Amino acid sequence: MLPKACRSAYLRLVTEHAPRSWDPARLPDQTGRTYLITGANAGLGYFASEQLARAGAHVILSGRSPNKLAAAHDALEARVPDASVQTLLLDVSNTGSIRAAAASVRGGLFKRQRLDGVLLNAGIVHTPRQRETTRDGRELVLATNALGHFVLAAELLTTLSKSASRTWTPRMVWLGSMSTRMGAYDPVDIQLERGYHAYRAYVQSKVVVQALGIEADVRLRDAGVPVESVVAHPGYSIGGRTPRVQGVNEPSAWKRFKDGLQAPIAQSKERGAASLVRALVDPAITGGEYWGPRLITRGEPTRQQPSRTSSDPEVRQRIWETCERLSGMEWPFARAARVAGR
Repeated sequence: MLPKACRSAYLRLVTEHAPRSWDPARLPDQTGRTYLITGANAGLGYFASEQLARAGAHVILSGRSPNKLAAAHDALEARVPDASVQTLLLDVSNTGSIRAAAASVRGGLFKRQRLDGVLLNAGIVHTPRQRETTRDGRELVLATNALGHFVLAAELLTTLSKSASRTWTPRMVWLGSMSTRMGAYDPVDIQLERGYHAYRAYVQSKVVVQALGIEADVRLRDAGVPVESVVAHPGYSIGGRTPRVQGVNEPSAWKRFKDGLQAPIAQSKERGAASLVRALVDPAITGGEYWGPRLITRGEPTRQQPSRTSSDPEVRQRIWETCERLSGMEWPFARAARVAGR
């Protein structure tokens, strides 16, 4: 790894001379790198995987449905000649599934013995009308969108840190949401035990995600772990404005029509994935940043400011400690720093 002062100077140089536009079809060369994408069988996760594969990365598609994963795998190989891609069964709402999947990655069951980044993308957008819980009693939306990824990132932290080099710092990217700007939603009742509402469940879970992503970077830096944590959101990205991909995105004519009416404020999931991918691979980005479409709902990826709630240090610390308690998991910061030679 470069000394911090040298790396800062390098990043300033890269930023000053970087093109303002970001073309998902012309990413920096990712040959030799490996990325794990959760929820990769559809939507943002699939198109992020496709963009990374086109740039030469080895992509691990993960999801909870074997059939949907197989369809995404076949689609990606058909659309990206010579793509390097594998699949991994992973249900982020199930702690046992998370630990089994992470063990597979750590155990070297994949083509490349390294992990350069994780896109923590999977989640529930259309939340249930009534409160539901997982097998271990956690509120379903929180568990899927936030808590499961908190556990997965902890499980993969040492694997990520091993891939750090002089030219690359591994990253984890958390999927935020523009909805967090529309209300404070301070998650004091983090599992919504005192009152459940479908919309609040979604927005509050995203506040938790963003708080975890920002807090993770602070703690990684403090512990000297050579891994960065970045938060990104996709704007308003919808299926009806997204290219048809068999087995992945097949909107009806009616959905195409309805979503087409929202063209002034919406974009495709393919375009929405660009913010996530840029947060994962752009060398000019540093840990702790927040990225999303330039016009909030659509546009090229740009650096932005997260909501006050998710960036508040006291809120972040409280959420982190609550997630540790709910998951029974503490991040292995010391071990990750040690295996990276820090």
